[in-house]
Amino acid sequence: MAEMAMFPLGGVLLPGMVIPLHVFEPRYKEMMRRCMAGDREFGVALIERGSEVGGGDVRTDVGVVARIVQADRARDGRWGVMALGTRRIRIETWLDDDPYPRADVIDWPDVPSPDPTTLEARYNDRAVQLRRVMAMAAELGQPGRPWSDLDGDPTVGMWEMSMAGQFGPLDLYRLLGCDGPDRRLELLGELIDDLEMVVRARIAEG
Repeated sequence: MAEMAMFPLGGVLLPGMVIPLHVFEPRYKEMMRRCMAGDREFGVALIERGSEVGGGDVRTDVGVVARIVQADRARDGRWGVMALGTRRIRIETWLDDDPYPRADVIDWPDVPSPDPTTLEARYNDRAVQLRRVMAMAAELGQPGRPWSDLDGDPTVGMWEMSMAGQFGPLDLYRLLGCDGPDRRLELLGELIDDLEMVVRARIAEG
């Protein structure tokens, strides 16, 4: 277990996802200064209730470590930051927000799949389905993420599928909280099925 600087947000950061941050609150400006002087890492957790600004929020207990890949500091002390989600963490204890949000965290790797071959086959089927659904949604004029080939490794590609599906923050948090790739793919399948049902209903409506 280790103490880590935390950045609670109203959205979910996933492993492999890049997130831009505009840092203007004094506590987070100090946090960025210290992160840049250290290992350039901080944790990101979803705010369950409350606001990103000013504190007083209710935070979840699963998050992702973000590594700063680009940072620019303005003359007034504000930061423009690009960070990459790297690995999952469990928040064991939220500490005092002094001088900024902090928590005791532990790394939380996935439980490996007992049958990687079957997992890969099911993953490929879902990737084909999601590509089809997103193409249908694009025909309806729904904006979406530019599609690119998914990683051949299901444990990596499932995070890419989660981002491509444009699911809401609570669904993304559920995916983040799955204990391993088998349960994550099962949940992804349910979400993709729901998405396809909605898209087909809209097509039927004309």
